Amino acid sequence: MSSKSDASGFTTTNLHADRRDHPEHGVLHKPVHTSVAFTYDDAHDLAAVFQGKKPGYNYGRQQNPTVNALQNRITKMEQGLTSTAFATGMAAIGSALFALLRPGDHIISSAFLFGNTNSLLNSFRNFGIDVSFVDTTRVENVEAALTPATRLVFTETIANPVTQVADLKLIGQLCASKGIIYMVDNTMTSPWLFRPAQVGASLIVNSLTKYIGGHGNALGGMLTDTGLYDWEKFPNILDLYRQGDVRLWGTTQIRKKGLRDFGATLGPEAAHHLAVGSETLPLRMDRAADNAQRLAEFCESHPRIKKVYYPGLTTHPQHQLARTLFRKPGAIMSIDLQDDLDCFDFLNQLDCVIASSNLGDTRTLAIPVAHTIFYEMGAERRASMGIGDNMIRLSVGIEDIDDLLNDFEQALK
Repeated sequence: MSSKSDASGFTTTNLHADRRDHPEHGVLHKPVHTSVAFTYDDAHDLAAVFQGKKPGYNYGRQQNPTVNALQNRITKMEQGLTSTAFATGMAAIGSALFALLRPGDHIISSAFLFGNTNSLLNSFRNFGIDVSFVDTTRVENVEAALTPATRLVFTETIANPVTQVADLKLIGQLCASKGIIYMVDNTMTSPWLFRPAQVGASLIVNSLTKYIGGHGNALGGMLTDTGLYDWEKFPNILDLYRQGDVRLWGTTQIRKKGLRDFGATLGPEAAHHLAVGSETLPLRMDRAADNAQRLAEFCESHPRIKKVYYPGLTTHPQHQLARTLFRKPGAIMSIDLQDDLDCFDFLNQLDCVIASSNLGDTRTLAIPVAHTIFYEMGAERRASMGIGDNMIRLSVGIEDIDDLLNDFEQALK
C-alpha cells in the first residue's frame, strides 16, 4: 500500500482497501470469484504455487481472490502481519489450536468464555491437551496457572455474557516474558474499539459474523497474526514449515494443518457480504455503544432490574480498566431481572427488541442466557460464571435510543 493510504484513518483505509489493490476492471469492490479451480499457462507455475514457492491460487478450499481481499482488509484493521479467513469464528479458533498444539501441551484460558468456546476447549482435553480455566481479570491468576508445558494463553476482551474485562495489557507482558502464544478474541470489541496488537497479542480472533459484518447476513471468522511472536522458538512448528520468513511459520502451519486439512473454508459470497458490511463498522459500533450506555444507565435505575452488567457503568468491577483499554466499552450488556419476574414473559412483551441469538447485528437482540447458549454447561458451571436463570443478554443495536428505552419501559410494567 502507498504511503498516502498508510496515513489514512481507519474508515478511509477500509473504504478504499479494495480499490487500492487494483481489482479487475476498476471496480470499487473486489468481485465475487466463485470458481474453485485455477489454472496457469505453464504447469510448472501450478506446482510452484502448491509448493509455496510463488504466490497464486491453487484450489478454492485454501485460497480465493475475494476471500484474500477480505483477509487484507482485516489485517489492516488489526495492524497485523497477515490474516487467515475461516467459515466461522469457532472454525478459526478450533483450526488454529488443532494446528499448533500437541498432546501434553497446556492452555490457560479465561474462565468466562463464550459457551461454544468453552465446550471446544474442554473437547481438546480428550486429546491429551491440558486446560486451566482462570479469572483473567487479574494477571496474577494467569501467572499462578503457568506450567513448563504452557504453550498458549487464550482470553476474550470482554466476556460474554457477564462482561468481565480481561487484564489484557499485563497478560500480554507476562506472555512475552515467558515466550507463550497470546491469543485474544476481539469479537466483543472489534478492531475499531480495541487493537489487541497494542497489548502484545500474538494471534487475534474475530468472528466476522458479529460487528465486522454487522448485518446478520453472513457467517465468517478471521485469525490475524500480529507478527509479534517469535515462531522460531515455538517447538511445535513442523520441519516442513520451518522455511522462508520466520514470521509466517505459524500462519503457514495454521493454513496447512488447520484450514486446508479441516476445510472450514469461508465462501466468496459470504466474504463479499462481510467486506461490504465492514465499511460502516465505526459508524455502527459508535452508535451501538452509545445506545448501550444509555440503556445500561436506564436499567441500573429501574426497580424491576436487579443487576446490570456493562463495563461503561461506574459500578462495573473493571470500569476503569475498560476506560483505559477501549475506545468505548462495547455494545454487549446483560441484566438480571428481579426474582419475581419471568424472563420469558419479559422477552415476549418486547416489541422493538428481538428475542434471538447472534450479536453484533444492527438490530437489538435479547436472549435468556441460562436456557439457551449456556444451557449445556449445567447449573453449577453457570453459577461459577455468575449466570443466573433470570439473566438476559442484550446485543444493543443502532435503533433510535428513545424507542429502545420506551420498549423496555413498557415491557417492564
